Amino acid sequence: MSGRKIGDVILDLKNISLSFGGVKALTDISFDVREHEVRAIIGPNGAGKSSMLNVINGVYHPQEGEIIFRGQHRRDMDTHEAAEQGIARTFQNIALFKGMSVLDNIMTGRNLRMKSNLFLQALWIGPAQREELEHRKKVEEIIDFLEIQHIRKTPVGRLPYGLQKRVDLARALAMEPEVLLLDEPMAGMNVEEKQDMCRFILDVNDQFGTTIVLIEHDMGVVMDISDRVVVLDYGKKIGDGVPDEVRANPEVISAYLGASH
Repeated sequence: MSGRKIGDVILDLKNISLSFGGVKALTDISFDVREHEVRAIIGPNGAGKSSMLNVINGVYHPQEGEIIFRGQHRRDMDTHEAAEQGIARTFQNIALFKGMSVLDNIMTGRNLRMKSNLFLQALWIGPAQREELEHRKKVEEIIDFLEIQHIRKTPVGRLPYGLQKRVDLARALAMEPEVLLLDEPMAGMNVEEKQDMCRFILDVNDQFGTTIVLIEHDMGVVMDISDRVVVLDYGKKIGDGVPDEVRANPEVISAYLGASH
């Protein structure tokens, strides 16, 4: 892969079960994520992948199990707390501000890091001004890194889908997350856009040392860029390991080929 060193477990999910009404979305799922790795979650439609990401960043609260993040045990996460502790997320359906420029959208990712109060920010004086300039510098670095200088002033709504996805990634990176959750970052992309996105994901992982948890349908992509893969089917875990192990797992093969459906 790269020169990065995969570290100890940073996120540990133990026996997570989640139901909506009588419907079980996740049943007794355990897996961990190591620092600096690319960890993929795969599975057929309706397997519970997005529900799992929602548990990690506090959108859903599981009825059973616990989450251990950086050694802290908790029953569930709170979304704001997750963000403050360094967990950022992109969404399957892009949730950008369509009328705002690329630059302004990415700046919204810095809000958590802004220390000066709103009054000072509104007046743009003293500490607020210095802080704003520091945040802009960080945002400009991300714009360069993701090669989107040419669209920095463009309203996001005017951009093609592949570039909107890249802006979504930029906004998440602006939070300087330790763990970045990517929900189908390549859905709806053509081959060239997918190749670009793969490269950026690996660069983020390599150069920023960001831990990445990724949901992706394209098996070729997953097997190429992931260090380890966990496989869900009907809300249960049916496989976990390095790509070659998962690829050879009979249960995984049958889930994907429809033999179990």
